Amino acid sequence: MNSQSAALSSATPRLESIRSPRQWWKDAVIYQIYPRSFADSNGDGIGDLAGITVHLDYLAGLSIDAIWLSPFYVSPQADAGYDVADYRQVDPLFGTLEDFDVMLAAAHARDLRVIVDVVPNHTSTAHDWFAAALAAGAGSPARARYIFRDGAGESGENPPNNWQSLFGGPAWTRAADGEWYLHLFDSSQPDLNWRHPDVLEEFDSILRFWLDRGVDGFRVDVAHGLIKHDDLPDHDFDAPFEGTGNFGPMWDQDDVHAIYQRWNGVLAEYGGERIMVAEAWVSPPERLSRYVRADEMQQAFNFEFMTVGWDATGLRRSIDAARAITGEVGATTTWVMSNHDVVRHVSRLGLPDPTSWPKGISASDAQPDYRLGLARARAMTLLVLALPGSAYVFEGEELGLPDHTTLRDEDRMDPGFFRSGGRDVGRDGCRIPLPWSGSEPGFGFGPTDKTWLPQPVEFGELAVDRQDGVAGSTLELYRAALALRRGRALGAGDLTWHVSTPTVLHFSNSGVRVVVNFGHSPLPLPHGLELILSSGPGAVVAGGLQPNHAVWLV
Repeated sequence: MNSQSAALSSATPRLESIRSPRQWWKDAVIYQIYPRSFADSNGDGIGDLAGITVHLDYLAGLSIDAIWLSPFYVSPQADAGYDVADYRQVDPLFGTLEDFDVMLAAAHARDLRVIVDVVPNHTSTAHDWFAAALAAGAGSPARARYIFRDGAGESGENPPNNWQSLFGGPAWTRAADGEWYLHLFDSSQPDLNWRHPDVLEEFDSILRFWLDRGVDGFRVDVAHGLIKHDDLPDHDFDAPFEGTGNFGPMWDQDDVHAIYQRWNGVLAEYGGERIMVAEAWVSPPERLSRYVRADEMQQAFNFEFMTVGWDATGLRRSIDAARAITGEVGATTTWVMSNHDVVRHVSRLGLPDPTSWPKGISASDAQPDYRLGLARARAMTLLVLALPGSAYVFEGEELGLPDHTTLRDEDRMDPGFFRSGGRDVGRDGCRIPLPWSGSEPGFGFGPTDKTWLPQPVEFGELAVDRQDGVAGSTLELYRAALALRRGRALGAGDLTWHVSTPTVLHFSNSGVRVVVNFGHSPLPLPHGLELILSSGPGAVVAGGLQPNHAVWLV
């Protein structure tokens, strides 16, 4: 262990639990807002903070507990804001710090907590630190804040190792003076050196800046990636993953936990109600549970559950494993089906193989069956919202929005599409601006017809005003399910399985029976129980639950 590693591992001693008795996050429903696609207040085609403020009553009416905002910081927007140039300022695209403060106060006035993204793995190349690093040259203290290395080969002409960017191509770019810098994502996103004390202290300060403004917590981007193996060894990317550890020397290194122990202490300065949630793609579940021990984070996204698809056996296995593992460390389990990085589950569940995990869907790929995907997605909604723990809702899923699967290549903006030469379709399809009014230009996204990504025509019929108050609509299903979940305290309940087969999941939680039909034939329902919610009109016919549907009974 080098001196910087030793400093990191001893930076903060393991703390006793600081969790308050309330622990609001354990059963919270948190709604993800992707700001540039939520609502545009000024007509430039890009969503902004003022647009969020305008629609806070809509969000409060969903019976959610908190909102999570993807990045809105100063950025060149090479990766839609995940390339941060200034962590303490709002990008003019989204407004001002005053706009943020107004939005935060308005959310709190509606009993909505606000969680913001923090992006600690990398900065933008436009960040002052990186500009200073390039100017200072090889071996300088400024470069030590990032991961610069000499190249391989006779004259250093090759990258230092064989690591690949998640967006395609090598994970190294050569500076003008010959040194190479690491970027696990785009070349405009250089990785920070989290073994350097300047980096540790700077992010302590960044967290305090937003906590002082009143935020309720942080979603931590690439939480498993901050620490790399000291030796930066080559990695065999073709080796089968055995599910017994991390995914390589650039991910899920043990030293990363010292950072979150340190951050836990920072949050403790502000009382026991502030939280962190980890975006950590790690396996098996035992490794994920390490991020939510009592002196680290409060939540971690349960991505394994999200990737199962329409598979009763796989879902039962995933639910049981997640609850057992998080229970061992006294943490909550999170349930999530979609976010800004994956194909929306309405589309995934309508594919010929509803257990597949495409990185994107283009016009040349097999197209989802929207009606089938929506039916399954609505059934999954009743499953997810009835599970004990915390649930996340991605903006627009309450409208039944699909991915834009026929987006033209010339309209795409995701750097993964360009770095991979189009082999990776990218994430634009799930990030299309929301439709608020079916009859207005841009479907009411803003005061003009401008939208930073084009909307498919079918969004018009899925707009908020086309579903508001309409019995049987997906929006009203979400409103009903979320209200019942809150009223019956399902998130704080417990789960008892009644039936679990390849064609049915049937369990109880807090007096509510949940039945989901994964089969191809109607399923007789238990006698003597009252139907309080179904996943769609026609879900129950002559006492039988139809395929691809779900019900709540009492």
